[in-house]
Amino acid sequence: MKTRILLTVIVLLACVNVSFSQASPPLGNKPERVEWLRDLGFGMFIHWNVDGTLGGVISHSMVGASEDYLQRYVNELPKLFNPYKYKPDDWAMLAKLAGMKYVVFTTKHHAGFCMWDSKTTSFNSMNTPYGKDITKQLVAAFRQQGIAVGFYFSPDDFLWLWKNGKPVARAPHPGVTPQENKALMEYDKAQIKELLTNYGPIDFFFIDGPAESLREYCWELQPNIVVTRGAIATPEQYIPGLPLEGAWEANLTMGTEWPYKPTNETYKSGQDLIRTLIETRAKGGNLLLNVGPKPDGELPIQQEDRLREVALWMFVNQESIHGTRPWSVTNEGGIWFTRKGDTVYAIVTDAWKYGDPKTMTLKTVAATKDSVVSVLGQTGEILEYRPQVVPRAKWEQTADGLTITAYKAQRLYTNNQWPNPVVLKITNAKSIFEPPQIVTLTGSRNADKTSATLRGRLDHLGKAPSVEVSFQYRVKPEATEFTDRKWIDTEKILRTVTGEFSATISGLERNNEYEFRAIVKHPLITLTGKEVVVP
Repeated sequence: MKTRILLTVIVLLACVNVSFSQASPPLGNKPERVEWLRDLGFGMFIHWNVDGTLGGVISHSMVGASEDYLQRYVNELPKLFNPYKYKPDDWAMLAKLAGMKYVVFTTKHHAGFCMWDSKTTSFNSMNTPYGKDITKQLVAAFRQQGIAVGFYFSPDDFLWLWKNGKPVARAPHPGVTPQENKALMEYDKAQIKELLTNYGPIDFFFIDGPAESLREYCWELQPNIVVTRGAIATPEQYIPGLPLEGAWEANLTMGTEWPYKPTNETYKSGQDLIRTLIETRAKGGNLLLNVGPKPDGELPIQQEDRLREVALWMFVNQESIHGTRPWSVTNEGGIWFTRKGDTVYAIVTDAWKYGDPKTMTLKTVAATKDSVVSVLGQTGEILEYRPQVVPRAKWEQTADGLTITAYKAQRLYTNNQWPNPVVLKITNAKSIFEPPQIVTLTGSRNADKTSATLRGRLDHLGKAPSVEVSFQYRVKPEATEFTDRKWIDTEKILRTVTGEFSATISGLERNNEYEFRAIVKHPLITLTGKEVVVP
């Protein structure tokens, strides 16, 4: 009898052990996949929708629109959608040339129009004069160029809301999210299932709206997928002033609009876009740069031209962008830094005349006996038409830092007026800068509820004789709000020693939730602690 009992216990324990060993891992972005995303660094965002023929805002014109407008939008616009010049192979080749390593395509924006052969609704690209699966063609074209593929998807669906008697709106308007409408949730999941089962492995999924349950469904269908918006920070139309922790992705338009805007548009220059890419990478983020195709399926020439300027710069300097991480500081004035292992890239955005030497001293970088300093794209041996000049980089480690003299010796424009940054490559480098350390502690409302006391701690001065500490605070953004709520700064406090510090803020609204973070300003860098909520 005892033997039988013992055997039964052993069997039960074995079953328990098996159940634990076979338990599914928690759903979420796999860390190694997130790091791979960070390595890619630069991607193409594509905003395109059935209302692109109108040249206005994408989808949002339906919010607050009259019944006759909604009828025309849903019933007439699909009859006018015919991108007969659509050649995604051209887009993919341009993206590859520009150094873009991934693409994110708007499969469905808020209007609810599906850019694929969806069985969930007739409001899709198949039921137009064009009559083809746009997403299928795009996936094949970009994969052909070795570019990773991602999908943008809106869980908000204005067509579904309108057909089901709901307000055509987005959160925070009540009652319109899939989390509040079981049928809309199932509708969204059915569409996501089509996208994540009909086109092979998808690398990224951008959920532009409330992501709860939907991101988990993505991970269930494709465990290797990286959910960007909905799981990591995705600042929209701005680059954070201070580096964010971990992976993040900035989403930026070339002009003022996401889709094609035929008139009243103002574009950023190619030089501005290159500098934005540099700043984003120096701060540890990815740049997802948007294009908006014309109604006929071609890219606007203004957007193509800017991508080609970016392409020329990246053709020379892509090594400083792909697979890099931040240096110990983001920049020293007009010189921005990225690194790859112990190789540092100093990206010089200051004016630099072709053929002339330029001398600069880097205060945070030290060379070693094995270091080599060079200019990306150049041999350092020849300056065209000037054989008497050997444009080789020279360097010297001094008490002030690493002093480098180098030449801008590569001819990229016939008139030698190429205005974009030059990149110095410093191998076997080490940092001679120890950053300060700041910690955000707690915040609490005072008795009057309209003021609060914030607390932080300075753990290290970064070997400076003194630093300035302060706080930044703002109304906590809603979960579905992606605009840049501005931070408000408290007065700076001079500190010569480590330890805790505090500040009182006033003028708070009783019913709003606030967040804050501690800030330290060092002579070479400004750093922030984590955001903490003030209840």
